[in-house]
Amino acid sequence: MEVEAATQRQPCKNATKQQASAAARLFRSPLLVVNFILMVVGSACGPLLLRAYFLRGGNRKWLSSLLQTAGWPLLLVPLCFSYNSRRRREGKENGAAAATTSKAAVPLFLMTPRLLAASAAVGLMTGLDDLLYAYGLAYLPVSTSSILISTQLAFTAAFALLLVRQRFTAFSVNAVVLLSVGAAMLGMNAGGDRPAGVSRAQYCAGFAMTLGAAALYGLVLPVMELSQARHAAARGAVTYTLVMEMQLVIGFVATAFSAVGMLVNNDFNAIPGEAQEFGLGQAGYYLLLAGSAAIYQCFFLGTIGAIFYGSALLAGVIMTVLIPVTEVLAVMFFHEPFNGTKGVALALSLWGFVSYFYGEVSAKAAQQRSDEPPKPDHLDP
Repeated sequence: MEVEAATQRQPCKNATKQQASAAARLFRSPLLVVNFILMVVGSACGPLLLRAYFLRGGNRKWLSSLLQTAGWPLLLVPLCFSYNSRRRREGKENGAAAATTSKAAVPLFLMTPRLLAASAAVGLMTGLDDLLYAYGLAYLPVSTSSILISTQLAFTAAFALLLVRQRFTAFSVNAVVLLSVGAAMLGMNAGGDRPAGVSRAQYCAGFAMTLGAAALYGLVLPVMELSQARHAAARGAVTYTLVMEMQLVIGFVATAFSAVGMLVNNDFNAIPGEAQEFGLGQAGYYLLLAGSAAIYQCFFLGTIGAIFYGSALLAGVIMTVLIPVTEVLAVMFFHEPFNGTKGVALALSLWGFVSYFYGEVSAKAAQQRSDEPPKPDHLDP
């Protein structure tokens, strides 16, 4: 698993050929494609699984918060492969005679203390964000919750401008406006979708907490990008292995945050009783919990990978454009209504997505043309 080669923070932007556009590089890089797929799977399926937990009889907010990051041990598998790959490569570079010495010199982790502290801080923010999101999803339909979460794009754009000096083009601004308008249209149409058994106060609380989760995650994405950029400036390289280590720390800290809340709320002792009364049965209960943890780990790993290869704003745009997918799945599985307003919002989301990538491709092509040396007017014989 060769993912540890040293590279700059945005390795996909180092192409030397003028015709190699950003979009083409996206689909030529296996890791980029994998991260995109992980984001699609996590964004589309994660909210449905958590909502199914509440609809079938689950009522533990701290538990549903923990599930969003509890899959962090899954990262140990690729990290072990990466470590063994580094040891083998180091042994080949130093010769067979020095293999034993080189193995001992290969560090187990690539993170610096400063990056470790930054990742832990992001983990605490993620744990709080997961709790806010879980409270919102307990009282809101999946479609409404996903629409409100899409407003994180506006927060991401604002914080990216402040923290990482994200450069905006007319196309990226157009994408943000289109996606925000689509989300606003759906939000105005979702006023009468209060689920049965949910009071108006609970609905309003869920609405406010989901917006808070969107704002907080809009801050988390640029902070992760800033952490990678500062590490690259100090150490000269950020590898995908380092990105996975960051996500491992973030997931561990966020899970510990939720676990403390579960201990205070006595959720661990309540799990067996809740499993027996669950609508899908006891086996279905534990399968749903395990599946939610795995799916959300896919989402978080894909997100931090999108930041690594692109930017925080790119990750925000991808998450926002995947909202229609969640809408369709919610209609299919939970029979939520899909009207004309949602259709228009879907068109606006796709338009914004295309606008963003067209702007990125155009800007990259213009930059590559300006970087090329001027060609001579004629060739000497």
